[in-house]
Amino acid sequence: MNDGYDAGHGGDGPYELVGYDEYGRPVYRHAQAAPGGQQQYDPYQQQGQQYQQQGRQYGQQGYGYDPYAPADGGQTAQRPYDPYGSGAGYDTGQQPPTPDHGSHGYPPAAPQQPYDPYGPAATSGPQPRVAEQTAHIPQQAGPREEQRAQAPADGDRDYRTEQFAFVEEPAADSEDVIDWMKFTENRTERREEARRRARTRVVALVVTLALVAAGGVGYLWYAGKLPGMSSSDDKTGSATAAGAQKRDVIAVHLHDTKGGGTSTALLVDNTTTKQGTAVLVPNALALTGDDGSTTTLAQSVDDQGPDATRTALDSSLGTDIEGTWRLDTPYLQILVDLVGNIEVDTDADVADPEAKDKGATPLVRKGEGQTLSGKMAVAYATYRGKGESADTQLQRFGQVMQGVLRKLSSDPQAATTTVQTLGLILDPPLTENDLGSFLAGLSDRAKGGDFRTTLLPVQQGGTLSAETSDSVVKDVLGGTAKSPDEDAAVSVSVRNATGEEDRTGKARVVLLNGGFTFLSGGTASGTEAASKVVYADAADKENAVEVAKTLGLPTDAVARGKTTANARVSVVLGQDYEPAS
Repeated sequence: MNDGYDAGHGGDGPYELVGYDEYGRPVYRHAQAAPGGQQQYDPYQQQGQQYQQQGRQYGQQGYGYDPYAPADGGQTAQRPYDPYGSGAGYDTGQQPPTPDHGSHGYPPAAPQQPYDPYGPAATSGPQPRVAEQTAHIPQQAGPREEQRAQAPADGDRDYRTEQFAFVEEPAADSEDVIDWMKFTENRTERREEARRRARTRVVALVVTLALVAAGGVGYLWYAGKLPGMSSSDDKTGSATAAGAQKRDVIAVHLHDTKGGGTSTALLVDNTTTKQGTAVLVPNALALTGDDGSTTTLAQSVDDQGPDATRTALDSSLGTDIEGTWRLDTPYLQILVDLVGNIEVDTDADVADPEAKDKGATPLVRKGEGQTLSGKMAVAYATYRGKGESADTQLQRFGQVMQGVLRKLSSDPQAATTTVQTLGLILDPPLTENDLGSFLAGLSDRAKGGDFRTTLLPVQQGGTLSAETSDSVVKDVLGGTAKSPDEDAAVSVSVRNATGEEDRTGKARVVLLNGGFTFLSGGTASGTEAASKVVYADAADKENAVEVAKTLGLPTDAVARGKTTANARVSVVLGQDYEPAS
């Protein structure tokens, strides 16, 4: 066995493998070549010689050109040369030879170093190789066993990255795994989002409940309805809360130009509670003039005029009336016709006052939801049947006013236009714009169901009862003993319980001369032995003492308690009262 590798292409001696060219073909050299001037071995030289012989045979048969044949052998048709060794035109199954120019008449090439495409040129010694790269080279014998034994171990071989190809083969179930991971991730995110939304809802609910609770407690405190605030000791605070509400009040006087008489109502728009009310004031209400004289509401409207009446009402009720609207019956008829008739639940049949036949068909029928024209509304508002009280007629007037407000426009400009169309003359300081805007606000309350009509209770003799008038005077009108100016007179309400009617007049004269404002509290149904002087506010204690001294009553009769809504000091004259001579 030879020491070198015998390629089987010649007998020039042993050869050894020095590397591979760019096409993966092995490159050999003669084992005895000098390192400095090594002569390369062409392993395909002998193959070329064989191909030359075959080419001569083929050339004789006309198969083509043999590039390795001598110059004189190209007499037959030539076959194209395949420089890439594809083997086309050869039937031997062997790899086409690489032409050796030195062996076919060409000048020999200069000595050169063997070419190694994967590293530096091999100059000496055997080079490592990969068995897989040479195991299946066509028509090439494998390395001998001795040379294979001399090859380095696999662990010492110098493998390069260019010799390997990495192929990533996806697993068959990779898509299922990815889908499952996405599904799991999305489900987790949905659960977390649901938890966050639930926590947000709980927090929002707690905050809302806290705000509602705080608002309810605040409203109860503001309205004086909290437990412990409704006792007699805290009445002053409750009255102050009711009086602190914002109210707009206008007095309306209906004058019956044919039948005579007047009807009065106080229209109240509480902008704080969003509530509208028509307070019907009986004509029998006792009023006290600036000079201390006592009169009734009806007499004051007819004799003293709107300004004096408004001032007297303010003094008696503790209110602040902003203006007076004189509404004669012809203007009421025009107003109802302008708004397009009204609907009223009538409580009686009303005959036509202009009809000559008393048995004619009634002008107004009794029943619910009766449609009234201007003429019918006037007849119903001024009607008072036989045996009926004046308060019954006053309540019918209130029904008509509420029906007008329900049909009036809620737009201030439109309501003002309606007032201007009436052509009535208003008493100062009330103007058409003020009245139109005021009526528009009440119309909005009436259409929304926030409007009601109530009657001011008046006792016999025209006085107000402290027990029955507080719900109207204090709660609806906001009437209370207003804090006067420094030079304003203190209002004093006097109720006669002596059993003698003339004692009231004598007490009035004494109080007026003492610089106080006299308010009639009426006459009690029974008598009382001892007189009482009561004040509600601690700041009025000195005023109450002065009132007692002025009337000649002992100072121990002064006590703190409940007074009438329109007076700062209330006096009950008992049998121990002795007027000065």
